[in-house]
Amino acid sequence: MLRGGHLIGGQWRSGADRFCTRSPSDLNEEVGEYPAGSPRDAEDALEAARKALPGWSTYNTQARSDLLRKTAEVITARAEEIGTHLAREEGKTRREAIAETLRAAQVFFYYAGEVVRHPGQFFNSLRDGHHIIVSYEPVGVISLITPWNFPIAVPAWKVAGALAYGNTCVLKPSEFAPGCAVILGQILTEVGLPPGVFNLVHGQGRVLGETLIGGANGVSFTGSTPTGRAIVKQAANTLTKVQLELGGKNPLIVLDDADLDLAVDVALQGTFGQTGQRCTGSERLIITRGIHDAFVEKLVARVASLRVGHALHEDTQIGPVATAAQLEKNLTFIQRATEAGAELAVGGARLEKSTPGYYLAPTLFLGTTADTPLNREEIFGPVAGVIRVNDLEEAITVANDCELALSSGICTTNIRSAERFRRLSRAGLVMINAPTAGLEYHVPFGGRSPSGYGGREQGPASAEFFTEIKTAYVNHGDI
Repeated sequence: MLRGGHLIGGQWRSGADRFCTRSPSDLNEEVGEYPAGSPRDAEDALEAARKALPGWSTYNTQARSDLLRKTAEVITARAEEIGTHLAREEGKTRREAIAETLRAAQVFFYYAGEVVRHPGQFFNSLRDGHHIIVSYEPVGVISLITPWNFPIAVPAWKVAGALAYGNTCVLKPSEFAPGCAVILGQILTEVGLPPGVFNLVHGQGRVLGETLIGGANGVSFTGSTPTGRAIVKQAANTLTKVQLELGGKNPLIVLDDADLDLAVDVALQGTFGQTGQRCTGSERLIITRGIHDAFVEKLVARVASLRVGHALHEDTQIGPVATAAQLEKNLTFIQRATEAGAELAVGGARLEKSTPGYYLAPTLFLGTTADTPLNREEIFGPVAGVIRVNDLEEAITVANDCELALSSGICTTNIRSAERFRRLSRAGLVMINAPTAGLEYHVPFGGRSPSGYGGREQGPASAEFFTEIKTAYVNHGDI
């Protein structure tokens, strides 16, 4: 069992109040034990970050790059170990967990390069004897609040981005899966990151959130839209810079001319991969009439054949739901869809396995409409509804008929249809003949409000949040 602590000013701390995590694959297995932090712990972490800021913000460029590169190398070398812990604590399959760990390493490699590509501009002035320099400087101390569904990847892209541009940070991971954050802290310490540059506190957001938001120069949060709104409301009091990546209710359109087998693969992966616990997962399958029946027949058969099981078992394709609360939420959506008259095509029930866990059969409903409760709110589980439409125009209308606007997708062999959807989709992400879930680290990621707020994450866009622009006018006189 992993016994973690707070990491504050380069020192590991315990605490009188502690909590344990259990494997969602086997509720009898304790995976980790961590201190339940207090507002004082959060303030101490923020103070340590403030003290470290002057040194880190002016740290040698090559040395900063080298530290991020070394972090990436250690994560890569320990990918199987980290991935196994991730699978035990969060519940995604070991294969998925190792892939996530390797993606975290790739993110650190990427930002190691961004350190030496730090943005800056030089302009000739409109006045003789002058020039203008535009520099990008660190924001300061950043509070990073991350979810349980990607417990190494999301911390990686927030931490690496913050550090690359000279910020110091305090990370608060989800209390449901904090172990990977502890391992990340161990690695950053091992490679020689100066004390206080990276700090880690554990505990509940309702206990630590007010302190972390009020005491930072910037806040980057990934989680639910209601929590994001609460963060913006508090941050407005101090005009603190905020970056939010929030919920999605992502549509996948399948047109009559789509490659049927490809469309089924795209829907299966986008909807049920990682137990459907991805903010970019497909939850609304919008299918035109000509292909609807053939698509449904193939998809139902594929969903029914998915092997649900223990996250560490090699033959498992779908791991358990991560938490008791999320399982209950999924079951409530299933019940509401049934009561609303939707046709249950496959799944819909909790599963019993050889070990007690949060196992749920992948679930697909037919005969739903845009107004079916199942299609109005984010589920965040292996549950989706099929909506039958007449044509592309109706499909686009239905796809956009949702408050959330994170990701969207279309399967078609007609480039004009694909381009029309790309232009008219409200979502911040558009996938063509590819799953709505799945992103790359070198390009911007995020959705339109209320699925996102503030600057985008990842790629070159991350510099917009993690830096402040300074414009300097220089009168150098005649030369």
